[in-house]
Amino acid sequence: MSEAGGGPGCGFPVPQRAPWSLVAATAALCLVSATSVWTAGAAPMSREEKQKLGNQVLEMFDHAYGNYMEHAYPADELMPLTCRGRVRGQEPSRGDVDDALGKFSLTLIDSLDTLVVLNKTKEFEDAVRKVLRDVNLDNDVVVSVFETNIRVLGGLLGGHSLAIMLKEKGEYMQWYNDELLQMAKQLGYKLLPAFNTTSGLPYPRINLKFGIRKPEARTGTETDTCTACAGTLILEFAALSRFTGATIFEEYARKALDFLWEKRQRSSNLVGVTINIHTGDWVRKDSGVGAGIDSYYEYLLKAYVLLGDDSFLERFNTHYDAIMRYISQPPLLLDVHIHKPMLNARTWMDALLAFFPGLQVLKGDIRPAIETHEMLYQVIKKHNFLPEAFTTDFRVHWAQHPLRPEFAESTYFLYKATGDPYYLEVGKTLIENLNKYARVPCGFAAMKDVRTGSHEDRMDSFFLAEMFKYLYLLFADKEDIIFDIEDYIFTTEAHLLPLWLSTTNQSMSKKNTTSEYTELDDSNFDWTCPNTQILFPNDPLYAQSIREPLKNVVDKSCPRGIIRVEESFRSGAKPPLRARDFMATNPEHLEILKKMGVSLIHLKDGRVQLVQHAIQAASSIDAEDGLRFMQEMIELSSQQQKEQQLPPRAVQIVSHPFFGRVVLTAGPAQFGLDLSKHKETRGFVASSKPYNGCSELTNPEAVMGKIALIQRGQCMFAEKARNIQNAGAIGGIVIDDNEGSSSDTAPLFQMAGDGKDTDDIKIPMLFLFSKEGSIILDAIREYEEVEVLLSDKAKDRDPEMENEEQPSSENDSQNQSAEQMTSISQEIDLIDQESLEETSLNSHPESLSPADTDNAASVSPSEQNSNPAENHETTSLDGECTDLDNQLQEQSETEEDSSPNVSWGKKVQPIDSILADWNEDIEAFEMMEKDEL
Repeated sequence: MSEAGGGPGCGFPVPQRAPWSLVAATAALCLVSATSVWTAGAAPMSREEKQKLGNQVLEMFDHAYGNYMEHAYPADELMPLTCRGRVRGQEPSRGDVDDALGKFSLTLIDSLDTLVVLNKTKEFEDAVRKVLRDVNLDNDVVVSVFETNIRVLGGLLGGHSLAIMLKEKGEYMQWYNDELLQMAKQLGYKLLPAFNTTSGLPYPRINLKFGIRKPEARTGTETDTCTACAGTLILEFAALSRFTGATIFEEYARKALDFLWEKRQRSSNLVGVTINIHTGDWVRKDSGVGAGIDSYYEYLLKAYVLLGDDSFLERFNTHYDAIMRYISQPPLLLDVHIHKPMLNARTWMDALLAFFPGLQVLKGDIRPAIETHEMLYQVIKKHNFLPEAFTTDFRVHWAQHPLRPEFAESTYFLYKATGDPYYLEVGKTLIENLNKYARVPCGFAAMKDVRTGSHEDRMDSFFLAEMFKYLYLLFADKEDIIFDIEDYIFTTEAHLLPLWLSTTNQSMSKKNTTSEYTELDDSNFDWTCPNTQILFPNDPLYAQSIREPLKNVVDKSCPRGIIRVEESFRSGAKPPLRARDFMATNPEHLEILKKMGVSLIHLKDGRVQLVQHAIQAASSIDAEDGLRFMQEMIELSSQQQKEQQLPPRAVQIVSHPFFGRVVLTAGPAQFGLDLSKHKETRGFVASSKPYNGCSELTNPEAVMGKIALIQRGQCMFAEKARNIQNAGAIGGIVIDDNEGSSSDTAPLFQMAGDGKDTDDIKIPMLFLFSKEGSIILDAIREYEEVEVLLSDKAKDRDPEMENEEQPSSENDSQNQSAEQMTSISQEIDLIDQESLEETSLNSHPESLSPADTDNAASVSPSEQNSNPAENHETTSLDGECTDLDNQLQEQSETEEDSSPNVSWGKKVQPIDSILADWNEDIEAFEMMEKDEL
């Protein structure tokens, strides 16, 4: 999400309408100055090792791209666990995340310019021909304007940019006649109706065939959009105007940016996350640099670089000053309220902010970039990947990881700006983790849970568009790339746009005007190239000195949530009341609550409800204390509830041809061997007879010394466990009898006992939903002997078994494995579903915006718990520094299993109507967009 090559990454001021040659020349000067300082004190990576790692990136891309083309194309994305394409409408809905899919071969378009960067020019030419031949942009499907712009329009423009470059070189693409540009123009006109609002902000979604508001369109009723959604259009739309001469695209994108700028909070110069597209009112008033806002800031700075309009730089500098004043709390970046910027809005960070160090490199502010990047790297070293969200004390908040590229992006730009080989080692770690934990026979699978290592059946297009591009460029020397990367700017999706667009077909629209700037701290703008005495102090160990204090920040320290208001109490004044200390029977505490505008109401069921009226607080400071108290009370309740939960477990298939590459998310049991305290259980699997395991087994010799497979139904889980244990099984896996159930679309749950003493059960028991269970069942049908590992988290793969494969036929074996896994999606026939005690993973606490008049929470006098509906996965600001990584809410099953026995040998297709009854798993970006305090 940052400028290519580290050129403008040194923060030099590009003159208005500056020639691209000046941009590139100044970039080169900046890099030479930076590198000469850093390499003096660091051991460089050898050319041979860099080439080896670069070749490894090429092989990984081939594995991902080749499997997409073989098993998924022309579908939008690859489902790497089931080795098939994801076609919208044919798979269970995943909510807003599916709005990126438009039946336009998304992954192929998103990968076009990556092929050229990786020097795969022949494959690029073939891919362009496929796009022109097969892709249809006139589909009756509702898509995200934001995602379609950055992925599809950006992909077409990036492909066009490099196609004309290759044509000029004279070897490839000689037949090309701007066909991709014409497709981009067609798509641009299809997106324009979204801007038909009084504000100029676009609707968040549009129907590619019918546009907006028509009955056939099935969209146009939305009122809100995210700031990034409306503010991440200018690069693609301006490039389309400059390429084609049609100024309308740039004019519409500029109008949206102008409106967002006018609606900023004037006292703090911050913008909120969500805005009403008709009125311009802020719907969500929290502000940060992560999800919902991130690329808005990025595009302000890059629009200045690409278009040479000073007003974009002035706006960015104004926002950046506010970010560094309020949001930046090194090494953390914490959301605040736009009206009360000294008050933190949350105590966790999302993974999308990992792009920000790269943007700071583009700005030229290197020190905070190094600090934040190092903090993120420490989180990655602990969890192998960056969780979708994590708390201020570095505990997992949202455990998913959809193979996001933002951290790799910042790593690349920090290396380009500093020349520090440390960042090459960081990139090497990323490569190793991807191959070790995410690689599967049909591509690379997103992580369902970074704590257990379980996979999700998705490989997003941005993984190919960005991850491999940044990793390859990190290890590539200039001669390894067939064109000068310094001549291009990266979009937020890492698509390449040529800098010479700054002087081509300039828009005749009225120039942006920027007014009402606040007085800025001049020291913030000393970071300009080539003033290396400021940017890079004359110390070869400068970067290391910044990183050193953060080296053990995750593992050995437990930083508290930073509440700046407390700084005012360090002089000896009494600190505010904290939720962990509150007692509903303490008169002094009740008086403090009253001062903070918090009322206490006794409910008939014995609970105590706390309601905050900010306008009734004694002062603004007291109102902020009350708001923080309410937030802490919700978090404290959440923590107390989670401590009673068991974490998810993992079932890892370790036999041929899987070798540990497939990890299934499993629900734990409240009885039997605790896998978190004992060594994992490894063994071959065997089906029990009867399959429901509700009576003495008739095939004890088949399950003796093995892990028994049992179907859910007809009796209690503890009874099933006793029966297979008596038959000599070393473990048990209960497979759901509800056809089509999956951990992707339903929250996990834990198996409860039978209300009696279960100490006699000594073997581990795990639960798999139907989709995950059918993966094992299909493997048994195909290979007969299937060995699995039951553990608390995925273990390293078995290198000895994997080495039995012939290296020369690696691709053949992978393809064979892919074919052998095509039956994974087949499911077990369904009879009935038992009842569960469910606790949703996706519930959120109430909004506690400072602008709200009433804020409420309910607590028990004894437990101080908030309403369970307000439960969310985070921790108390000053909680004990204990390891809570494995805390994940699950369902607890207490009622008797009542489904009759069904043979798992019969395979049928999933029933969409049954799947629709399950709660959809809200994906990380959707949760980030809609989550409220």
